[in-house]
Formats: sequence, C-alpha cells, structure tokens
Amino acid sequence: MIEFNNITKTFLTKKSSVCALENVSLKIEKGDIFGVIGFSGAGKSTLIRMVNALEKPDSGTVVVNGKNVSELQSHDLRNFRKNIGMIFQHFNLLESKTVFQNIAVPLQLDHRPKPEINARVNELLKFVELEDKAFVLPKQLSGGQKQRVGIARALALNPQILLCDEATSALDPRTTDSILQLLKKINNELDITILMITHQMNVIQQVCNKVAVLEKGQLVESGSVIEVFGNPQKETTKGFIRTVINDQLPERVKSYLRSYDAPQKVVRLRFDGKNADEPIMSLAIKETGVNISILYGTVTELEESVVGFQTVQITGTAEQLEAAEKFFEKHNVPKFEVEI
Repeated sequence: MIEFNNITKTFLTKKSSVCALENVSLKIEKGDIFGVIGFSGAGKSTLIRMVNALEKPDSGTVVVNGKNVSELQSHDLRNFRKNIGMIFQHFNLLESKTVFQNIAVPLQLDHRPKPEINARVNELLKFVELEDKAFVLPKQLSGGQKQRVGIARALALNPQILLCDEATSALDPRTTDSILQLLKKINNELDITILMITHQMNVIQQVCNKVAVLEKGQLVESGSVIEVFGNPQKETTKGFIRTVINDQLPERVKSYLRSYDAPQKVVRLRFDGKNADEPIMSLAIKETGVNISILYGTVTELEESVVGFQTVQITGTAEQLEAAEKFFEKHNVPKFEVEI
C-alpha cells in the first residue's frame, strides 16, 4: 500500500544542513492503522508529507499503490492526491465558512454537481455525528468537534488512505479517546488505511496495529504493536512505552535480585489470547519444580486484544531453570530477559 524505501531528506539552511530522515524504510499494508512515534524533530512530519508529495526525498523512493510518487506529473499527481485524505493538529478549517461548507470544499474543487455535494456532505455529517452542527461556524465548536469536521472533509472524496498529523495532540484526554474511536470506525467500516504520526504512546496503544519509532531522522524500531510493546529493543522505545506501561522494578527489588546467590532467571512473560486462560504459572511450578515469584504485573489492551505482562523471578537448580525455559516455549509464552 505505502512503501518508504531508503528515504533520505536533508534541509539546507544558510549556516548548516539538517538531516530530517536518513535511510528510512517502512511498509504499510492495506488495512493497517500504522503509527509513527518520535520526539519533536524526529522526522515524523517530513515522512508523512512524502506520501502525498508535499515533500520529496533527496534519495530513495515512496511507492503508493504501486506508483512512485516522485515521478508523478502535475495532472497525475492531482488525481493521485484525491485518494489520500489528511487531518491536522490545528484542524485547518475555514473560519468564515460553516461546517457544511468546510466539508464541501474538496467536492467543490473537484467540480462535483451540487446534488452530489449535498448528499455526500449530509452522509459525512451523520458519520461523524455532527448533523446538528451543519450550519454553525468553527468558532462555535469545541476542539473535538472541529477535528470531526476535519475528518469529514478528509473523507469527502472517498480516499483509500488517511494521513493523521498529530491529530489528537491539541485535544484533552476524553476528546482524544472519542476521536481515536472514530478513526477505528473509519478503518473498520470504510476499509481505509491510516498512517498517523504522534508523540503520544497512548494513541499508538489504543488504535494502532503496527508502530515505528523515529529518533533524529533514523528508524530505530518497528513491528507489530504487541511485539514492540512486549519486547522493546531501544531506550527511546522503552521510554515511550513506560508512559503507558510502567515495567520498571523498584531499586530495592533490583538490589535484592542482584544479591541473590543461587541460580535464578528474571524474565518478563507475555500472556495474550493464545495462553491467557491457562494456569501457566502453577503448571510450570508443578512440571519443572522451579519456584516462581511475581515481581510486577500489568494488563493492557493492544490491537483490540487483552495482553498481560508479568516480570518474575524463577529459582531452582540449573536443570530446573532449563526445564522451565523449555516449558514456556512449549506453551507459546513469549519470554524476555530483564536487566537487573
């Protein structure tokens, strides 16, 4: 659906150059809600703007539905962009036009007949639950309502792809949740692929099935949300995840573990729909003879599944620890070493 192949982009200033992206490669499949997260200056906005050729790479290719975006000429590019909607942090509404008129703008620019415009706008007003706001001005709306107008406008031409540029960062938590639910509805009911950039890990947690982490223009980690949340490899990723799932052991517990003078393993176990209904811990103790102490546990929802994480200390003989390791593999329980 969307492929970034070895993308590099540098911006030149009078005194220096800034590398916004360096050899970034990503693939977004049809039907994904793909989140790109990073701090300010990581290159997120530059990346997303390349999908509809608002920015072009210095090297590498952006391929959307089999088309190299950089090679599209003006007429083809205009038609290509009709398949891509975009919503923004600050809504970008026309303040002098009503909600109805704002949503109608893309249809008018595409020279659609008036009856078609009216029907489509009314359909979208119903979809985003703003039927009673059709003829009010943006200044009379809340932030969440303004973003719903922006979303309706982005959907006007029935796009295949929706780009979300920090779409919830200007909203309060409750409104953010409602907008994220609307985005999930768009993905599920309209079969629209969504690429979103954000600095909020809770956004990734709530709606995305895949995630990529950018840092200083480089891709540092990517994969399914469950895999990345379950076993983050880079400190940047770990820091983001700890904002929603705190897996840090207290220093007092770490000190105890470091001073433990018998064979032990300290691991993080992940439980999901495949194994959540099994008495894994008691079975492991019974079958292998190890002792298991739960040090920390949490339950969260990822990719519309309930996922549990437990950090445990496993003690016993070397043979028992090896048997426990094989037990968890046999029962498809992902296991990750924990640094102490």
